[in-house]
Amino acid sequence: MKKINKTKFIFITGGVTSSLGKGIVGASLGVLLKSKGHKVTLQKFDPYLNVDPGTMNPYQHGEVFVTEDGCETDLDLGHYERFIDENLTRINNITSGMIYSEVLAKERRGDYLGNTVQIIPHVTNEIKNHIIAATKQNDFDIIITEIGGTIGDIESLPFLEAIRQFQFENKENCIHMHLTLVPYLNSSGEFKTKPTQHSVKELRAIGIQTDIIVCRSSKAFPKKIKDKIALFCDVKPTDVIMCPDAKSIYEVPIYLKKENIDKTIIEKLKLTQAKSNLSEWKKYIDIIYQKNKPQINIGIVGKYTALSDSYLSVTEALKHAAAANKCDCKIIWIDSEKLKPSNVKKQLQKCQGILIPGGFGDRGISGKLIAAKYARESKTPYLGLCLGMHIAAIEFARNILNLDDANSTEFNPNCSDPIIDFLPNQKHLREKGGTMRLGSYPCSIEKNSKLHHIYKTDNINERHRHRYEFNNNYKKQFENHGIIFSGNSPDGELVEVIELKDHPWFIACQFHPEFKSRPYKAHPLFDSFIKTTLSLTTKNV
Repeated sequence: MKKINKTKFIFITGGVTSSLGKGIVGASLGVLLKSKGHKVTLQKFDPYLNVDPGTMNPYQHGEVFVTEDGCETDLDLGHYERFIDENLTRINNITSGMIYSEVLAKERRGDYLGNTVQIIPHVTNEIKNHIIAATKQNDFDIIITEIGGTIGDIESLPFLEAIRQFQFENKENCIHMHLTLVPYLNSSGEFKTKPTQHSVKELRAIGIQTDIIVCRSSKAFPKKIKDKIALFCDVKPTDVIMCPDAKSIYEVPIYLKKENIDKTIIEKLKLTQAKSNLSEWKKYIDIIYQKNKPQINIGIVGKYTALSDSYLSVTEALKHAAAANKCDCKIIWIDSEKLKPSNVKKQLQKCQGILIPGGFGDRGISGKLIAAKYARESKTPYLGLCLGMHIAAIEFARNILNLDDANSTEFNPNCSDPIIDFLPNQKHLREKGGTMRLGSYPCSIEKNSKLHHIYKTDNINERHRHRYEFNNNYKKQFENHGIIFSGNSPDGELVEVIELKDHPWFIACQFHPEFKSRPYKAHPLFDSFIKTTLSLTTKNV
């Protein structure tokens, strides 16, 4: 393996239990190191055998995040982008499925010259190649790589072996960080370090000695706990970093800063120390914790409402927009399968704004149509995202155009009025994974539209994830009854945004604007949606 002379590498693993927040810790390190003037990117290595999360149920894996270049990725990449304010690409998310697919493709081509294909060296070399590939993507000072899963998982072993080898080959340029749990037992009133000790021991058995231990806990623990962990895990007390529960994930960089983790990393990697500039970050935190702010209720109508991570980027985008407008946004989860004409008013009248997010399949569609009708008739601000645009169009066709059988061919292939239909290049595809219209595409905005007022430009680029589009055969009917097609593909063939005349704020888009929202750079559509909702709520008080 060729040595890397300039780029520095931080590998993050997790132990004791899953869901400790490796992604948030990694993203927070990105914030701190970038604030010191270093060029940083992050990678996520996921050990599952799916090629990507695109075909996985959101209850299995949370939302699917989409990059500018059209890669369906783990939701942690959303955290990475939001925290470091950088657009990532497909090189930033690697799965076991991708690695094994590439290894097998090489074997089929004869690239291994008849050798027996094995986990070591072929799979591990492929993993290391992906680490190296990130260095070629840009001139990064630091690459932070998160290894998914928990120490002890069989699936993670090839990745752990790969980073062990990589660290050995590039000793002066690598550090290893391990995230563990330090539980507090109420019954004895004690913090327990044994889980951390055992986790580090298991890591050592693999051949990895951690350099920094980040300890998740329900609350701050005393210095003696740090000293004990340091003694038994062969690190300095200053290398034991406390990371207690925070009210907001956006506080984590500040917590880690107080523990001097950025200074420790810079010293270990022999990089230049510089003063941090976290002014924008701190300003955002001050806003979200500001007291006595007005509150608005936004109803999210979906079928995966039992797991908020299914719509993670949407909820974060709403928070960013709320902060931009100095208000609190309370999210009211509405299960679309339980929404009926008989209970719609009771369910939605407490919502000052209604949002229908993206999704697939016909389950819960009737409830979403009811919600869109309610928003249109009650003049409640409405934001439809991808499927939310399809829902708005179908509802309008049925109840305003009197096309009773209006539908999407996704839900009823034989409907007489296919308002929403397959994209032309999608009709003959058989494979589901990675075959949709994915990634960033341009959109031309109609002048004198609400959309143009929001974006203040004629052309935008937004990220997509869909197979179905508005059927242009119905455009004239819609326009004649008050729909404005305010956003279209540059060639005019694809509808990107619709808005409703004579409504305070009713906009539905084919793309996913939530993927481009940032903590202190709220996305224009979400910003306008929250601003209008707040204005109407205040006016009606």
